Amino acid sequence: MPGKSRLNVPGKITLAYGSGGRLTHELVSGLFARAFANKALAELADSAVIKAGRERLAFTTDGYVVSPLFFPGGDIGKLAVCGTVNDLAVKGARPLALSASFIIEEGFDGELLGKVVLSMKAAAAEAGVDIVTGDTKVVDKGKADGLFISTAGVGLIPAGRDLSFGALRTGDELIISGPLGDHGVAVMNERNKLGLSGLKSDCAPLNGLAEKALAAGEVRAMRDLTRGGLATALNEAASSSGLAVELEEEKVPVSPVTANACALLGLDPLYAANEGKMMLFCPPASSAKVLRALRSHRYGRGAVIAGRVLGKGGEVSLRTAVGGSRLLRMLEGEQLPRIC
Repeated sequence: MPGKSRLNVPGKITLAYGSGGRLTHELVSGLFARAFANKALAELADSAVIKAGRERLAFTTDGYVVSPLFFPGGDIGKLAVCGTVNDLAVKGARPLALSASFIIEEGFDGELLGKVVLSMKAAAAEAGVDIVTGDTKVVDKGKADGLFISTAGVGLIPAGRDLSFGALRTGDELIISGPLGDHGVAVMNERNKLGLSGLKSDCAPLNGLAEKALAAGEVRAMRDLTRGGLATALNEAASSSGLAVELEEEKVPVSPVTANACALLGLDPLYAANEGKMMLFCPPASSAKVLRALRSHRYGRGAVIAGRVLGKGGEVSLRTAVGGSRLLRMLEGEQLPRIC
């Protein structure tokens, strides 16, 4: 392999490499980003920004292997569409089109496949985007786990929008669009048949919410909070910007039902997966306007200002309810595999 000596090749791949946390970051940055090195990839953002003549496009791709395929609040099809739309939206792009690729295990129930496809259709309609191309493969029984879906998406970035963690400045305020951890806990409850009531995934397309925020005031950067949760996303922001970020524990939104489930299951909602939440960084002069705009949208009614950018440092700290402070690291290991 050309350039193999420069690659950080792991020994054996474990589930933790798919967590979205530290090991995922090491795998992506040490292997894939080095092997495929180019300017668009170097940012390692939710979507790559590429030029097409005078226009700038956001381009993203993702694979979905969630187990179980259906869960309260969503299913693998809705998840695939929303996840791809959201990766485009947080780069400031307006989604134009999606692709969808299906890997189906021999013997999979055709009725269930139809339900997944109709769910994708509904999610795409809500997001205002078409699924315009795709692919289908069927593998031998036992060679897959029912159904896997891969999607890709392209969106147009309007002139003047340039969202990135590199744009963060000291004093910027952190906004979280709503309660955390709902998706991860709902999937765990359904997968393990725990019988906890009231849990529901937050799976939703966020492009409408993002447009509301961007129209209301200046936004430096956005990120949707998926694998690894808020804490891991904040670490990515701090590392990319070289600035320290402080999160206030008392202001972090978590619904009572999710908080109780996390306490029972030993999960930390700061690291739990979300599929309908995002974080935004805004200058203080804009944060109140952006917050009002978010709260006026159905998917942003629980939005809060929960932290700030402090200055140089590249680390994330949590200001605790009792006035102390501790560092928040990237997710170590795997809270829950096969979450998306």
